[in-house]
Amino acid sequence: MLRALWAAASGMVAQQTAVDVISHNLANVNTPGFKASRVEFGDVVWSASPPGPGQVSPGAGVRVVGTRASFLPGQLEETGQPLDLAIHGPGFFQVELDTGEIVYTRSGSFHLGPDGRLYTSEGHRLVVSGWNAPAGVDVASIRVHADGRVQAQSGDTLRELGRIVLATFTNPAGLQAVGGGLYRKTDASGEPRTDEGAGEIWQGFLERANVQVVEEMVGLILAQRAYEMNSKVVQAADDMLGMANNLRR
Repeated sequence: MLRALWAAASGMVAQQTAVDVISHNLANVNTPGFKASRVEFGDVVWSASPPGPGQVSPGAGVRVVGTRASFLPGQLEETGQPLDLAIHGPGFFQVELDTGEIVYTRSGSFHLGPDGRLYTSEGHRLVVSGWNAPAGVDVASIRVHADGRVQAQSGDTLRELGRIVLATFTNPAGLQAVGGGLYRKTDASGEPRTDEGAGEIWQGFLERANVQVVEEMVGLILAQRAYEMNSKVVQAADDMLGMANNLRR
């Protein structure tokens, strides 16, 4: 009976986590470059043998192993804005935090700061190799080529401002989310590579979230039903324990 209660309670906790993750995905359906997460479940080892002295009785049920982001590409939508950039390929933009740490993102909504550098919507500096923008550069004149070269009109000529270098990972699913659409490298993701194969940069486009609304809604219904069934198991077990206690009187 106690094992049944343990299994049902662990199932409720796991399904609540699934609901939280799905809700987060749906809340970010319009966030550029957002990558949906999935909950990974694992079973709790069950044993019919009684525990030894000082041992905890083995349980049963399900537990959350972790959450993993899906890096399937989102739809590229044309915006016409010169500093909206999308990656057609597996690469990531490199972004520098205030601490100096380099993190990675697929969100390409940038703006020109007062210092002439490119920044994300949350104020983190985009890493651009050899950046050399003159003061007061006209944003409308900025041209970003597919290979990452950035130019701006200066008189009758295009002036080279620098080059956006994309990074790729052997296992992007191993990246650690740090919030704001940013990801940190880990041992699981491997070291970033900046050689060929990262893809092309499309100026005037944004990558939309890869959230599949219908799929998320189906998952939400399944998680809610699983939670409800586990709660009924808890109620039934509680009723049976109450009946057993009454028999002793």
